[in-house]
Amino acid sequence: MKISSLFLKSLFTCSLSLFVWESAIAPTHGQTEPESQVECELLVVGGGLAGAAASYEALLRGKTVCLTEITDWVGGQISSQGTSALDERTTQRSRLFFPQGYLEFRDRIEDFYGELNPGDCWVSYSCFLPKDAHEILAEQLQDAAKEGKGTLHWFPSTVIKELATAKVGEETHITSAIAIQHTPQENAPPLNTEPLSQTIEDAYRYEDSEHLQKKIIRFVPPNNSDDWYVIEATETGEIIALADVPYRLGIDPRSHLEPSSSSAEGDPYCTQGFTYTFAMEATEEPQQHPEPEFYSQHAPYYSYELERLADFNLVFTYRRIWSPEAGEEETFRGVNFTAPTPGDISMQNWTWGNDYRPGTAQDNLVYTRQQLQATGQLDPGGWLGGLRTEALQKGEDHALGYFHWLVAGDTDSQLGEGFKKPDPNHRLLTGIDSPMGTVHGLSKYPYMREGRRIIGRPSPGYRDGFTVAEIDISRHDYQDEYYKETLSENSYRQLWQNLKGLELITNKNADLEQVQRRSRSTIYPDSVGIGHYAIDFHPCMNEYPAEKAGNTEREGERRGAGQAYPFQIPLRAMIPQKIDNLLVTGKTIATSHIAAAAYRVHSFEWSSGAAAGITAAFALENDIFPYQLTDESFIKETQLRSLQKILNESGNPTAFPDTSIFNESWEDWK
Repeated sequence: MKISSLFLKSLFTCSLSLFVWESAIAPTHGQTEPESQVECELLVVGGGLAGAAASYEALLRGKTVCLTEITDWVGGQISSQGTSALDERTTQRSRLFFPQGYLEFRDRIEDFYGELNPGDCWVSYSCFLPKDAHEILAEQLQDAAKEGKGTLHWFPSTVIKELATAKVGEETHITSAIAIQHTPQENAPPLNTEPLSQTIEDAYRYEDSEHLQKKIIRFVPPNNSDDWYVIEATETGEIIALADVPYRLGIDPRSHLEPSSSSAEGDPYCTQGFTYTFAMEATEEPQQHPEPEFYSQHAPYYSYELERLADFNLVFTYRRIWSPEAGEEETFRGVNFTAPTPGDISMQNWTWGNDYRPGTAQDNLVYTRQQLQATGQLDPGGWLGGLRTEALQKGEDHALGYFHWLVAGDTDSQLGEGFKKPDPNHRLLTGIDSPMGTVHGLSKYPYMREGRRIIGRPSPGYRDGFTVAEIDISRHDYQDEYYKETLSENSYRQLWQNLKGLELITNKNADLEQVQRRSRSTIYPDSVGIGHYAIDFHPCMNEYPAEKAGNTEREGERRGAGQAYPFQIPLRAMIPQKIDNLLVTGKTIATSHIAAAAYRVHSFEWSSGAAAGITAAFALENDIFPYQLTDESFIKETQLRSLQKILNESGNPTAFPDTSIFNESWEDWK
């Protein structure tokens, strides 16, 4: 096994035309005119797994791709967000039924370390170091560019500041985008010295600052044409907010499509918690752990949560990402794992630990449209990322406080006395060369479970705009008394009409208690990808601030949680309203609040990104817009089938095996 750099120096100094590092040169202070103009067929905004997958597939098809990323690492969840433990469902993993690029990444992990699970974690079959994931994925993109004869212009530490839109014929297009790339000032500390909350607003301002020098870049289509696509792959839906296309945020109103919603009216301020991950190392000797000044404010929150999880070694090995020496076998409440040994490294991502879960208008992280207007971020040149900086800072404190609780805490907010004991033989890993690549030790960007979600275009059956809803994927038993008592009689019957179909449509007097629901997810004729994961909730908290002593989770939020059938990614979920050359991928596609809790894990992000990259390339090559592929005309239907054929034949499946309309029982998919 090895953890040394593969090619870090050569990657960022290479002069290959296939992989171009775009360096920053400082403009005159206060200058707001672009210093350079870069042409690309695809502008992919966001370098997470979805953005990387979109770039990967487009490069294999010979396209010129500009990939921007707010951090200086590619990979999102697996790197800059630190969640380098692959979330995979048992059946899907046993069959290795994943997109080919995702499988290639898994193979590269195994080749790099000599094994797939160098951390010997028990939550996943693969846990590894975030800094290595960045290097491995960057090399995979470079190799894709060589193989497909495409060109990747990689713009790390770069944010989109402004978009220009215009009518092109009958269509509305994004015609250009203005970006700001930052590097450290000559005598300033390196990037990633300060946590994100201290630098994010500076990164979005045109002017140079004490710490950052800026380069302003305009992205445009090639050859003075209008032939390009912008792919929204950010973690919070920045581009859909900037483009001002319709979207949702937070809880959807309770309805026959979202019957488990915790709110009758909806609540845009309650999104799933975000997490600053960190890496900690087991040591031979006890370490000194001074109490942070903010610890007393956050300490009343921390907990193992459940008695069956109340064991330090269990939590440490849950997402252990490096284990050079195997420890002795241990068992706690039926869970088997190897005990930590000195030198083991664990990544922490725990609900009642470093999850930060604000849920009110006073402290929500992702600003609503109304909040964006009120703060001037929708004004020309006013965009600052669309996040509440104070919430980021509280999340950072919260994560560092959780580390202190793990090593020095002796109380548990949910379980009471006797469950938590100090365990000082550990240290927080900090420094540019640490697994997280930051001086402070926290991930470069928080792990985001939910952001803005587009509302797709109206279509038959979706008068108010397309979305994937809870009932499209959930395995819930909706004959539970809760649904009968909470939904109106009409809504309850509509629920079952959607779950069953013709039986209730043709027989209005059918006994609902005798109706058997379908045992599969919704099948979409325009599917371009797949995903499978449980509906997994990290609910917001009821009161402000989130860490308040005695605070509780939003009541009813976990009602929607549970198992889901394997599901599809319809193309309609990736097509926003109003703008025709914008494709949306990753966590910002058109899903409901509850469905989004399953549509957020690693392999889904890759599948949706691959679909976006291939769809954009197909649209350019066939002079057609993606929305036209989903209409009802015979010609476009044929072209949709051609796109799906390309996806499937390139190793990017659009459906799971044995999950057609002719097989209504999908119980084998666990």
